[in-house]
Order: sequence, then C-alpha cells, then structure tokens
Amino acid sequence: MSNPASVIPESMKGIQSIIQAAYSAGVPRSTMELAHLRASQINGCSPCVYSGAVGAKKAGESDERIFAVAAWRETDFFDEGERAAMALAESMTRLADRADPVPDDVWDEAARHFDEKQLAGLVLWIATTNLFNRLNATTKQPAGAAW
Repeated sequence: MSNPASVIPESMKGIQSIIQAAYSAGVPRSTMELAHLRASQINGCSPCVYSGAVGAKKAGESDERIFAVAAWRETDFFDEGERAAMALAESMTRLADRADPVPDDVWDEAARHFDEKQLAGLVLWIATTNLFNRLNATTKQPAGAAW
C-alpha cells in the first residue's frame, strides 16, 4: 500500500505541525537527527534510517558519527547530551522491553542536558519518529521512496 500519510494527505498537516514545534524547542538539529536515526534503526524502518542519515549529514554530521550511531555506547564520537538523547530515544522506542520503560536514570540524564522545553521537543520528535517508523514498516515502504 502507499504510505498512509500520502493516502490521507490531510494527516500530514498535524504531523508537520508537531515536527515544526519539536524543532523550535532549541535542541541542536544534529542531536535531533541522531535520536531520529537511533529510533529508526531499532524499529528497522528503512526509509527513516535513510532519511535520518541524510538529515544528519545536512545537519553537519560526519560519516563516522552517522555510521557509529548504532554503537553509540561503544564509541567516543558523541558528547554527553547526544548520548542522553539517544538513550532517551532507545527507551521511548522500546517501551515494552522493561517494566519501567523510561527509567529515572535515563530521564534524569536527559534533564541534565536539556531544559523542559528542549525535553518536550525531544520527546515530541522521538514520538513522531516512532509514528513514521510504524507507518513505514507496516506498509513496507522502501528506503529513498518519495511520497
């Protein structure tokens, strides 16, 4: 099937509004792209992994950092704030993997690096990423496909 957001184009208005609000929260664009890429890798969403890598590159990320996102814990390529954002993305994406989906230590570390508005933007962005991941994976959208 075609992407549901293209079948019902009115749905994109609301989604785009959330995306713009998330981007306006003051989190560095590259950090947002890293969180998006990590959640998309976990969900196996090929178009979002592709767009996440492209978006990270446009935000100034190096190939080395983009390639290392899946193994962010094992590298020294990322600063503490970026690590906190990726940990939050992982917890928000893997809600059913533990009784406490977003443990206090993950949240507290994110809160050490981002103020409340930035955290709100990051949470909205990761949630929207997961929405797109589910739409694309469910309907088997290929990487690089235009809607």
